[in-house]
Amino acid sequence: MLVLFETPGGYGLFKVLDEGKLNKVEDIQKCFETEDKAAAMIKLQAFEPFADTAEAVACATALIENKLDKGLQKFLKKNISNKKLTDELAVYDSKVGGIIKDKLGIKCLANSKVMELMRGIRSQMSSLIGTIEEEDMKAMALGLSHSLSRYKLKFSPDKVDTMIVQAIGLLDDLDKEINTYAMRVREWYGWHFPEMTKVVDGNLAYSKAVIKMGMRQGCKSTDFSDILDEDVSDVLRKVAEVSMGTEISEEDIMNIKCLCEQIVSMTEYRAQLFEYLKKRMAAIAPNLTVMVGEMVGARLIAHAGSLMNLAKHPASTVQILGAEKALFRALKTRHETPKYGLIYHASLIGQTSTKFKGKISRVLAAKTALAIRVDAMGDGESNDNFGLDNRAKVEARMRQLEGGGQLQVLSSSTAKSTPTKYVKEASAGASYNAAADAVEEKKVKKTKKRKASTDDSEVTKEVKSDDSEAPKKKKKKKKSVSTDDAEAAAEAPKKKKKKKSVSA
Repeated sequence: MLVLFETPGGYGLFKVLDEGKLNKVEDIQKCFETEDKAAAMIKLQAFEPFADTAEAVACATALIENKLDKGLQKFLKKNISNKKLTDELAVYDSKVGGIIKDKLGIKCLANSKVMELMRGIRSQMSSLIGTIEEEDMKAMALGLSHSLSRYKLKFSPDKVDTMIVQAIGLLDDLDKEINTYAMRVREWYGWHFPEMTKVVDGNLAYSKAVIKMGMRQGCKSTDFSDILDEDVSDVLRKVAEVSMGTEISEEDIMNIKCLCEQIVSMTEYRAQLFEYLKKRMAAIAPNLTVMVGEMVGARLIAHAGSLMNLAKHPASTVQILGAEKALFRALKTRHETPKYGLIYHASLIGQTSTKFKGKISRVLAAKTALAIRVDAMGDGESNDNFGLDNRAKVEARMRQLEGGGQLQVLSSSTAKSTPTKYVKEASAGASYNAAADAVEEKKVKKTKKRKASTDDSEVTKEVKSDDSEAPKKKKKKKKSVSTDDAEAAAEAPKKKKKKKSVSA
C-alpha cells in the first residue's frame, strides 16, 4: 500500500512495509511511538518539495476545494503511473481519491485506518522525510497558514461588506444609547425645569440648550438663536419665570451638562457614521441602495451575513427576511404567514396604502433580489442603472394599483388595432377619460326628437284637463257606436244560417 501525504514543504509518497499491523485501528499508534518503530512500519518512496510559498498556497487551496493540482498530478504520474505500480493509494479524502481514480486510473482508499496512519506519519514526519528539519518544517507551516488565510479573505478595500455589517450594527447600538441617555437627561433635568420637556423637541436641541443655559435662572440672558427658533426661545423664557421645578446645586448641573455633552458627541458621531455607511453602500451595493435605501439594504446584508449570502436567497426569502419568528409561528399555528420583514421599512412600501402593501412588497422583493445579484456578481463597473430601471417598474405597479387600472404593455401591432378610448395608461391613475364617453350625433338628434314629442304630449294633456265636458260626450258616442257594432256582428251569423237552409 502507498500513502499520499501532504506537508507544508511538499508532497510525500510512503510505502507501508507491514500491512498486517493495519488490521486494528487501536494498534496503529503503537507502531509510531518511536522513530525506529516508524521506520520499520513505513518507508519514504518519493518527496517533491514546493518551489515557493505561492505554489504551496495553490496546492493547498486545490486540495481544500477537492481539485487535482497540476503539481500533484505530475508527482503521481512520475512515481506511480510511469513505474506501473499496482498498489492502492491511501488518501485523506474520498473525494480527492475519486478524482485521482478518474484522471489517472489509480485505485484509492480512504477510511479510518488511513486517517490513523496519517496521524502516525505526522507525529514522526521529520525523521521519516529526513531532508527537512523540524524547525524548517514549522516555519513553512506558519508561512503557509498565513498565506492561506490571507488568500481566503480575498481582501479588497472597495468590496468589503464586513464594514457595512459592523457599521449598521454600531449605528443601531448608537441609536439605543442616545435614546437612553436622552431620556435620562430629560428625567434628571426635569426635576429642576419640568416645563422645558414640552417646549423643546429633539434630544440634540434639548441637550445643547441645557449646556448653554445651565440653571433655569440663566434662561433670560442666554441666546438660543443657534439652537432654537425665536418663537420657541421666547416661550422657554416665559415658562422659566413661572417654573414649578425644584432647586438644584452647581454640582448637580455640572454632572447633567457632562451627560448632555455625551449625547451631543454621540449624535455627531452617528451622523458621521451614517455618511460613511452611505458611501460604503453606494460603492458595494448601488442597485440595492436605489431599491430599498441605505439603512434597509445594510440591515439585509447584516442579517444574511454577507452580500454573497444575500444574493443566494430567493425573492420570497428576501421579502420575509427578518420575520423568521412570525413565519415559523404562523406555520406552526396554521395562520397567515407574514407578508414582509425588514423590507417593510423601505420607502416604496411606506408610500403605498395599507391594502396594497403586501402586493408591493412581493414586487419589490422580486426586483430587489435581482439587484442584489447584479451587485454581488456583476463583472462590470458598479453603477445603479439596473436599480433605477427596476424601481421605475415598481413605481408603475404602485400607480396601477392605486389607480385601479391596468398597465399599458402593448406591442406596436396590438396598439394600432385597439382604439385609444379603451386603453388606460397607468400614469393616468383614476382621472376621468372624456373621450370614452363620446356619443354619435344621430343618437343625439333622436333623443332631442323624443324629448320634443314628450313635451307636446304634456301640453295636450293640460288642454284636455281644462275642457272636462267634451271628453264625456265623446265617450258616450263611442259607447253607442260600439253597441250597434256588436248587435250587427251578432245578427250576421243568423242571416248566414238562413241562407244555408234555403239553399239546402
